[in-house]
Amino acid sequence: MPYRFILAGWSDLRRIITRSDIVLEVVDARNPMGTRSRRLERMIEELGRELIIVLNKSDLVPRSIVEEWVDIFRDRGYRAIYIAATKHWGTRVLRRAIREAAPTLPVIVAVTGYPKTGKSSIINALKGRHSASTSPIPGSPGYTHHVQLYRIDKNILMLDTPGVIPVEGSGIEKVIRGASPEQLSDPVPPAIELIKLILRHVPTAFRQAYGIRETEPLKILETIAVKRGWYYRTTREPLIEEAARTVIRDYHKGKIPFYIKPF
Repeated sequence: MPYRFILAGWSDLRRIITRSDIVLEVVDARNPMGTRSRRLERMIEELGRELIIVLNKSDLVPRSIVEEWVDIFRDRGYRAIYIAATKHWGTRVLRRAIREAAPTLPVIVAVTGYPKTGKSSIINALKGRHSASTSPIPGSPGYTHHVQLYRIDKNILMLDTPGVIPVEGSGIEKVIRGASPEQLSDPVPPAIELIKLILRHVPTAFRQAYGIRETEPLKILETIAVKRGWYYRTTREPLIEEAARTVIRDYHKGKIPFYIKPF
């Protein structure tokens, strides 16, 4: 069953947080600071809910690096764990973290984060094959009238709808935070900034991903377009807009090697 993503805005996020005891903020382990939301964290604190920062996609990052990031969050007073939800790595650790953070039992958990961080994969990993829907959240206005609670085990209940943080920021920030390339009026400038960011941290990334030895962002886009046979019909110049969308999509799919080391 497809999830009903909450895209309307911060007021809807507030409602879903209000209906939970613990909120999981899912961030991308490749760039945890770039994909966390201080505004979300302040809202969770204001509403008196418990926060667990979940570094997902940890299979794309060396273990030593993601453990350093977790230590950084913990040193700053946050609960944090890492997981690779699509591979079901770390689900036991996450369940244990939820129980340890629970103010009382049973506890209701909400999953939030920017698009493309893997919220639905975490919900599926926690639900497993044996979880069962219980009942809609009582007295919930608006979209929440159809939100179901799933029983993960006897002490953990989970809202079945991920809370999607509205994507805000500059072009590169929007790309990092999961904006679809189709939503960008011109995907080339943010794709160029993304390529620069990737090359700064992994200089061989595009050689590994596409067999491209170019290091100048625009040349990389042109080479991808030529390799794929993408040209403008009238001028026969490389169709770099489609190459830019491809780079953005491949970044989110984890096809381009990339991660940021703790600083």
